[in-house]
Amino acid sequence: MQPLHHLALASASPRRRELLTSLGLRVTVVASSYFELPLADHTPRELAIAHAHGKAAGAPESKFPIVAADTVVDLDGVALGKPLDRAEARSMLERLSGREHSVHTAFALRDDSSGRTAAACRTTRVTFAALSSDTIDAYVAGGDGLDKAGAYGIQGFAATLVERIDGDYFTVVGFPLTAFAQALPQIGYELRPPDVRDKTGVIRPAEVRA
Repeated sequence: MQPLHHLALASASPRRRELLTSLGLRVTVVASSYFELPLADHTPRELAIAHAHGKAAGAPESKFPIVAADTVVDLDGVALGKPLDRAEARSMLERLSGREHSVHTAFALRDDSSGRTAAACRTTRVTFAALSSDTIDAYVAGGDGLDKAGAYGIQGFAATLVERIDGDYFTVVGFPLTAFAQALPQIGYELRPPDVRDKTGVIRPAEVRA
């Protein structure tokens, strides 16, 4: 099993890149040729899985393992993607107010050197507090949710809109880190803690730490 050091991310999401770099990985962002279609015959969970696979397949060939992901907010079986504008963002938040919904995040891995692939999808239940019109207006005006599924990002100010979650927090942010680590052996890799410096400034590998 090889330790994973470098990853190609087929996503422009700064949140996914931040999560992956937090694991000590060097992340190169690559563009995918995949074009997201509505896929009306898919459930929200199936939609996230299809888009993740499509993005991974559409990424250019890489000497590093490739990962792509997709997040879909699911309200009573209806997929809420990224809002087209502030009016749609407001409408989404009004529908989510005081309600429980699901967040599905799927990812797909591709290793061109071995031809191996792996994938997984995780779901977390999220309950919103009852939101006033003023709260919704203020959040929408800030623009934070305009580039996010369901018109909100739990890692930002919208954390104050969420009453509780049941499941993995990082799935809601946009990338389930534990599921990712568990899937890596399927393509021949594993995660190891990043190296650290001891008090003398010498870099010490994780496996020989005291």
